[in-house]
Amino acid sequence: MMGFARLAATTFITQGVPVYLFSDITPTPFVPYTVLRLKLCAGLMITASHNPKQDNGYKVYWDNGAQIISPHDKGISHAIEENLEPWPQAWEDSVIDGSPLLHDPSASIQKDYCEDLNKFCFHRSVNRETKLKFVHTSVHGVGHRFVQSAFRAFDFAAPEAVPEQKDPDPEFPTVKYPNPEEGEGVLTLSFALADKIKAKVILANDPDADRLAVAEKQDSGEWRVFSGNELGALLGWWLFTSWKEKNQDPSALKDTYMLSSTVSSKILRAIALKEGFHFEETLTGFKWMGNRAKQLIDQGKNVLFAFEEAIGYMCCPFVLDKDGVSAAVITAELASFLATKNLSLSQQLKAIYVEYGYHITKASYFICHDPNTIKKLFENLRNYDGKNNYPKTCGKFEISGIRDLTTGYDDSQPDNKAVLPTSKSSQMITFTFVNGCVATMRTSGTEPKIKYYTELCAPPGNSDPEQLKKELNELVAALEEYFFQPQKYNLQAKAE
Repeated sequence: MMGFARLAATTFITQGVPVYLFSDITPTPFVPYTVLRLKLCAGLMITASHNPKQDNGYKVYWDNGAQIISPHDKGISHAIEENLEPWPQAWEDSVIDGSPLLHDPSASIQKDYCEDLNKFCFHRSVNRETKLKFVHTSVHGVGHRFVQSAFRAFDFAAPEAVPEQKDPDPEFPTVKYPNPEEGEGVLTLSFALADKIKAKVILANDPDADRLAVAEKQDSGEWRVFSGNELGALLGWWLFTSWKEKNQDPSALKDTYMLSSTVSSKILRAIALKEGFHFEETLTGFKWMGNRAKQLIDQGKNVLFAFEEAIGYMCCPFVLDKDGVSAAVITAELASFLATKNLSLSQQLKAIYVEYGYHITKASYFICHDPNTIKKLFENLRNYDGKNNYPKTCGKFEISGIRDLTTGYDDSQPDNKAVLPTSKSSQMITFTFVNGCVATMRTSGTEPKIKYYTELCAPPGNSDPEQLKKELNELVAALEEYFFQPQKYNLQAKAE
């Protein structure tokens, strides 16, 4: 990984471009942070994240501090195609050692980051005195040192680190999948340590520390792992509540925004409607939210929060990407503040749903390694009852609306044209049902998966969450049976 980063640095330095190269492994969010902080023209992150080490990715940020979107992605592809022959010295990374163009930002950036993070600490005295104990795991990744620093910045005692997982190890020896999104399997060692030291909250970063999973010990003795949507609801509520306490002027609401991706829970929309700030949805992925947030900030707007259901949270707009370090310490402060009111995270989540309406979500995926099969499955949905006809029902559930972001069709718009950008290179169809449920099926950009995301939104009032869950489970079963047809397409279900 470091070798790959040095080769990238060599490419720039041999062309006379100054480079800030971190001398040690670093969380992904520190790269977009550095681009904005030092006013650089681009940022590169070399990481496989939670994938096998040989699947190293190359993540690019533009000068606005957000991941690249068009036209920059096309421009870079074009430049690659025009330079397929490596330049002289391309492999001689020793030329950068001692170069006046090479800088190491590691120490200063970590210090600056913690200073900026301090602006999001709202209850320092609570943090100092809290009796709540936290366990943190970096799942063999890079998060340990940085989360410890963030806790110090907020005046917390250090969280207890899972010793077997705190140091970087690309073999991920203690877990089958080093992705906290996969839930309880990744947290086995965390549960054991938390039970041993009587910690109530577990904070888990993925290996490159841009995602965060959270688990809380329930009164029943069970551990509850919050979904990405549930933690999104908690953090969104917390950041709005904390902001509102400092900004009593109601006119400030008109310039205040929250964002989430189109496959994430619409709970922020419900909170925004009731509280009077703006909510916008973007395409899936933080590259869209980061770029939109930057546009809004440049227009003088205040972006409080953005999230996606894949446990990605942007709690501080000085990083225009998901950031598991800031999300970890802000969650710790939220939990500590609630504890002073004798409330748990679970109880506060329920209070949010009672006030703004229950939002019950369920997401999963099927694995399929054959692109042609995936294409057939989606074409079948576009020609369900004869040519160019989308399905009108899914089992017993009636469909009231269809949006296809592969073709650009949206029957809820007067001209049937989708508002969000469309992409022919990826598959994505959203079905709205008469019962208020929304289901999206899409291909993953990085893995051989067909994913689905479902949500049943109820208005505020006396909804029965168990009944809503039952109805959503029935709809998901119908979606799998009639739209995925796993036997017909030979799809492999998610391993539990």
